[in-house]
Amino acid sequence: MTIEARLQLQRPGGFALDVDLSLPGRGVSMLFGRSGCGKTTLLRCLAGLERAARGRVVVGGEVWQDESSFVPPQARAVGVVFQDAALFEHLSVRGNLDYGQRRIPRGQPRPALDAAIELLGIESLLARRPASLSGGVRQRVALARALAMAPRLLLLDEPLAALDAQRKREVMPFLDRLHQSLALPMVYVTHALAEVMRLGDHVLSMQDGRITASGATLQMLSQLEGPLAQDEDAGVVLACTVGARDARWHLARMDFDGGSLVVRDGGHALGAALRVRVPARDVSLALAEPKDSSIVNTLRGEVRALVPDIHPAAALALVQIGNASLIARLTHQSADRLRLAPGVAVWVQIKSVALLE
Repeated sequence: MTIEARLQLQRPGGFALDVDLSLPGRGVSMLFGRSGCGKTTLLRCLAGLERAARGRVVVGGEVWQDESSFVPPQARAVGVVFQDAALFEHLSVRGNLDYGQRRIPRGQPRPALDAAIELLGIESLLARRPASLSGGVRQRVALARALAMAPRLLLLDEPLAALDAQRKREVMPFLDRLHQSLALPMVYVTHALAEVMRLGDHVLSMQDGRITASGATLQMLSQLEGPLAQDEDAGVVLACTVGARDARWHLARMDFDGGSLVVRDGGHALGAALRVRVPARDVSLALAEPKDSSIVNTLRGEVRALVPDIHPAAALALVQIGNASLIARLTHQSADRLRLAPGVAVWVQIKSVALLE
């Protein structure tokens, strides 16, 4: 299954959407870019909530829009979750889920709700009204309602944008659970690079109504001149396995294709596959091996590229470690003092490592 869309739309004021994309039929595809770049407009066109003047949308071989036809949103097998949850306040949580099932066209099977209820941890909330729920719980109910519609495609329009940091941390594990448990393809709109790193399998970067770059998330993160590197939260994500656990110090060794990192032990089993985020701002470089340092993660690498960063004082260095890459953010002054250039061998110190779980 693939998701294909060619869409052209013109609005008063000069904004134009002009995209031609093909997305995988499994995993999370992130639409990433600044506010106003066209991410939500593209999502609404996929949902059928807006009709592009010229467009073609095909999901798993089923034509939702072309030159001669347009399937309305209520007839598309799509679930949509917005920033504000958009729950029906006069209905209970159960009532909202039942409404989702009533949207399934006649003759099509209705999935059991138990799986979605358990997946999103709302078993004890079914009798409550939305007004009594926190923002994070409301979003979990909105996700469950979208799944109740038996969608072939799940669309999420910045589902964490309206939440504070605590509520985002509350919802994120449930988004992870959806990602890992369902074969259902998801298209996720965000301007937050942290969400791309945590959830994304595939990224489409948008600017001024167009897709400027696309590719697998781990590869896109390590492209120095790509849109993901030119961000305050730039960094890389490493695919790791749990190699060892240290019960005395409550630490775990995470092995990747090039070395290993020590992180706080999250209780994962040996051999478990996890992703580790290494922010560029927390990577420092040295020409000699650091001694007597509190930083425990020190690796040997080689500079592959050096480019200007978003601020004129700063630079980004791409460092190869085995078959993996890290990005370091440093000043041009430091790069000049160390005489950094492609081919220079360096020691890499990593000040902080975030386990994406």
